[in-house]
Amino acid sequence: MTDRGVIDLGVTVGSIDLAAPVMTASGTAGYGTELAGYLDLGALGAVVTKSLAPYEWPGNPAPRLHPTPQGMMNAVGLQGPGVQYWLDHVADDLVATGATVVVSIWGRSVDDYAQAAELLAAAPPAVVAVEVNLSCPNLEGRGSIFAHDVALSAEVVAATEACGRPRWAKLSANTDRIVEVAGAVAEAGAEAVTCINTLLGLAYDPATLAPTLGAGGGGLSGRAIHPVAVRAVHDVHRALPELAIVGVGGVASGWDAVELLLAGASAVQVGTASFADPRAAQRIQTELAEWAVSRGLTRIADVGALA
Repeated sequence: MTDRGVIDLGVTVGSIDLAAPVMTASGTAGYGTELAGYLDLGALGAVVTKSLAPYEWPGNPAPRLHPTPQGMMNAVGLQGPGVQYWLDHVADDLVATGATVVVSIWGRSVDDYAQAAELLAAAPPAVVAVEVNLSCPNLEGRGSIFAHDVALSAEVVAATEACGRPRWAKLSANTDRIVEVAGAVAEAGAEAVTCINTLLGLAYDPATLAPTLGAGGGGLSGRAIHPVAVRAVHDVHRALPELAIVGVGGVASGWDAVELLLAGASAVQVGTASFADPRAAQRIQTELAEWAVSRGLTRIADVGALA
């Protein structure tokens, strides 16, 4: 009932046509190949890599993960081998799976982002977009988060043009200026925004009375943040209806994906759910398609028009 002959799974994000509406979320599928043994990566809209800097980065001290009701907190700290290592040792294997790829980049300064983007100019054609992770501390601005600063967010996006691909800016809901940031990054060249990243959180260990995560606080993800993600997508879409949105945050079922599409997203990403079920993205895509068929739709791209 849900094969491609019955319903058209294709969606468009900015200038990019994707074969399906569900992607993996950055930081929850490794660098892509890790999930290849569990599901057909080519059947998804795209695989979004873990965020890569223009250099190797060790990340935060352990412990890095803490379970919470309806979610989890992480303070991995963006550990990674860097863009060049990914290009040299991972990219070809991921492309060989048939996956469409979106590479996420991060940095500690505007120049870091620019360098990461320049390196990605040499990426294979299967890399169709670059997601600019703005939820990173700006070491040039006393540790402030890029995504919380309208002007800085725009500056970062403008600095990443050298990647030669459409850019999606990943935004934070830890600010009441998310709509302003979305408008600024669009003017700076972003074709789409990804809403949302994790929410700031903190938990204490009852035995040690110390924070449960080695870095202190962390990012909350999972079902608990889903209503926040839906509201963020709704608010950005209402203010900027021409801007493409990728919805992410607490997507664990087909209905969760539907909610983000109804709120104004063109496509969705699945993150924390993949830790419990590596096949979650494909299952959720099937559930989404079944829901659309049950409503008499022939195209997933028409879900948003129902709202």
